Amino acid sequence: MSQPDTVTRILDAAEELFAEKGFSETSLRMITTKAKVNLAAVNYHFGSKKELVQAVFGRFLTPFTHKLDKELDKLSELKAEPNFNDVLGVLVKTMLVGVEPGVRDKKLSVFMRLLGLAYTQAQAHLRRFLFANYAVTYRRFINYLKQAHPDLSSREIFWRIHFAIGSVVFTMSSFEVLRNMAIEDTGVDSSIEDVMGLLMPFLSAALEQESPA
Repeated sequence: MSQPDTVTRILDAAEELFAEKGFSETSLRMITTKAKVNLAAVNYHFGSKKELVQAVFGRFLTPFTHKLDKELDKLSELKAEPNFNDVLGVLVKTMLVGVEPGVRDKKLSVFMRLLGLAYTQAQAHLRRFLFANYAVTYRRFINYLKQAHPDLSSREIFWRIHFAIGSVVFTMSSFEVLRNMAIEDTGVDSSIEDVMGLLMPFLSAALEQESPA
């Protein structure tokens, strides 16, 4: 088995098990069994369980943030002062374009479950990893919101962003369940593009609401 194939097997197994069982409940032995590799392979390629958790996030976030930065650069070239709705549109485009829909939908749902776990389980090392590697892109996004609403305090921006993240994590991580519920309740099927099209105006209105007096 080649080294890239071994790494992919380990990451695939870890991603699936972390999303299903959580970080703490998933042991390295469970991962090696599912990946059909030995513990030495995990230690060689990742060093520790913490570094494996970080690698799982990095595999999604590194290409995503690279694509997002490029799309934001294009937007800035087209519009000297893009509004926040423009920025949200770029964010959605980056999430949905460039990957086969069936694979993309599953990967996005799994990653959102992992992101939810990063908030609900004590993973200080992961928060440090995310800040060290993706803070520049995150701050760029925050700055667009600040420019659109300079009246908002840092406290208000913090909570609005995390309310928005919570909405996205819940909706995307539960997409198939919500999709089936919608079919039963409304008789209408919805693609992930349809749902994102409904979710983004909702989030935009919440994020851009005027600061309370």
